[in-house]
Amino acid sequence: MPDFDSWVADRTRGFDSSGIRRMFDLAAKLEDPINLSIGQPDFDVPETIKAELIQAIEDGKNGYTATQGVPVLRDKIQAQTDQQFGHDDRVAFVCSGTSGGLFLAVLAMINSGDEVIYFDPYFAMYPAMVEMAGGKSVAISTYPDFKLDVNKVEAAITDKTKMIILNSPSNPTGICPSDEEIKAIAELAHKKGICLVSDEIYSKFTYDRPHVSAAKFNPDTVVVDGFSKSYAMTGLRCGYVSAPQTLVQTMLKIQQYTFVCSPQPVQWAAAVAMDVDMSQYVANYKAKRDRLIDGLKDDYEIVKPGGAFYVYPKLPWGNGQQFVDEAIANNLMVIPGNIFSDSDSHFRISYAVDDAVIERGIETLCKIARNPPAGV
Repeated sequence: MPDFDSWVADRTRGFDSSGIRRMFDLAAKLEDPINLSIGQPDFDVPETIKAELIQAIEDGKNGYTATQGVPVLRDKIQAQTDQQFGHDDRVAFVCSGTSGGLFLAVLAMINSGDEVIYFDPYFAMYPAMVEMAGGKSVAISTYPDFKLDVNKVEAAITDKTKMIILNSPSNPTGICPSDEEIKAIAELAHKKGICLVSDEIYSKFTYDRPHVSAAKFNPDTVVVDGFSKSYAMTGLRCGYVSAPQTLVQTMLKIQQYTFVCSPQPVQWAAAVAMDVDMSQYVANYKAKRDRLIDGLKDDYEIVKPGGAFYVYPKLPWGNGQQFVDEAIANNLMVIPGNIFSDSDSHFRISYAVDDAVIERGIETLCKIARNPPAGV
């Protein structure tokens, strides 16, 4: 029998499979769990978007598209981009989900040994995709208040630093950095000639003030966004990137030989989605956030999130594994913070669930906080 392990590429050995996926697998074995782990909206795709998707399939719009996307969608995204930023050299294209766009950006720019700075806690994909490209991850801690310290970033920059990744609103914390924090990071990247990639997939889910893109302060910023979270289209795989022309040309070249294109019927549906008013959905999620924080405030230390649909409380006792084990024993699913961080001090809650589930979650989480298991 062949030594299959010897066939596995070295680039895959620096990271594990998704800990979140393991939690999903575990949740499937529980009976009626209180599932506060899933990072996708609990509402369905709005009817007008579904109708366009079905119509596109019925009309035979099922083949390949140009790798940059169908004109009806790409032109809408470009017009929105021009209105938002007004940059002369900013081109938009359609990609296969925001994760696809992030991966294209890294593959297009990171050589072996190049360093990529991002902020801890971080979306679990960041270190994995950097390492797949042969780069070196440089995580900058934002604990305890999750603020971005530009002085820490500047101190971490070396002659090998090629990229900074910024995620706002953030997964897993839900934090929206202040305009001043974003401006400082954006201007530093511009001054140092470092690529700034702004992951803005949760841009529609901001509750206390409007979303601000790093591209407002740095015209060379690579902006990655999409339809997955805002319109509950997570499984349909449609995102978009806007960036300077030269970078876009390289990303499209890579996309042509990897993802090829986003699914054509989904692109037609996404074009319709851009005209759908989602404000009531966003208002509902703000109410869910407030309900959850109000219910947990006496038992957990929480930095109030301004966006996305996550809360990232500090552990009330023990370590992440001990806490999650106790949660599972109480039929509750949350994600340990060490999946998103070099620290094991917090855990992630998703409030993208029915209000009744939030209430069950609050009750169970408060009970767990007040009753640590013996020996902890």
